[in-house]
Amino acid sequence: MSALKFSRKQLGIPYAIFLALFVVLPLLLIILYAFTVENSAVITNDVSKFSFSLENFKNFFTQSSNIRAIYISFGLAIVTTAICLVIAYPVAYILARSEMRQKNILLLLIILPMWINFVLRTAAMKELLFKIGFYDSNRLSYLNTLIGMVYDYLPFTILPLYSVLIKLDKNVLEASADLGANDLQTFFKVVVPLSNPGIVSAVTMVLLPTTTSYVISDTLGNGNVTIIGKLIENQFSTMFDWHAGSAIAMILLIIIFITMIFTNKFSDVESENVRGGGLW
Repeated sequence: MSALKFSRKQLGIPYAIFLALFVVLPLLLIILYAFTVENSAVITNDVSKFSFSLENFKNFFTQSSNIRAIYISFGLAIVTTAICLVIAYPVAYILARSEMRQKNILLLLIILPMWINFVLRTAAMKELLFKIGFYDSNRLSYLNTLIGMVYDYLPFTILPLYSVLIKLDKNVLEASADLGANDLQTFFKVVVPLSNPGIVSAVTMVLLPTTTSYVISDTLGNGNVTIIGKLIENQFSTMFDWHAGSAIAMILLIIIFITMIFTNKFSDVESENVRGGGLW
């Protein structure tokens, strides 16, 4: 009996079905709700009563609280990303350059929190801040939220940086030293440019998710820190206004899409101009 042979197209059918059901269809629903309003005063989610409108986007941008939430979201995301890079880069560099036999164990300990439930880690950080007397429901809401975001996303910064730094060509570093560059010059003029793909990857893995991590802001900020992810959650679960919630989701999706295009182009340029430091 001959073995069954499947073509690449046939093997891709399950994946295509999965994408259609869980990616394309939900996205189409978000677009539908974002650009429509219900003609009835009572929310019924009856598609036959929908009419095209840009009212959802207009309402969002005319409310100062929503604009403030965008500023807070990206402000926290940018500061979190910067702090994570400052902490993660030396750690990844030391691990990559170290000859210790236990460095794989140290790396495992660093990324181990990634395997623990996100909500559980955030609750543990809240308890720790409370125990050391650093937890204040009002005065330190933003600082506690920032600490929680750095704690939760630091492993996502170290791993891509380490993956790039471990692949650096040692001959390039030796050549830099032979040409008269000291350790500091070699680091900033050779190591950092070669690791740009890892930096871009780390920024993407931290900057974008932190703009919507309302679990951290709710838990550690006691609801005093409102980010754009919280606005979306409120519209769907509290206000039951799928149209407004979908419009906010569309705005966030467009911002993330533009950011990804920029980072991908930057990463491609660096990968073409740099030798030895590719992420993959």
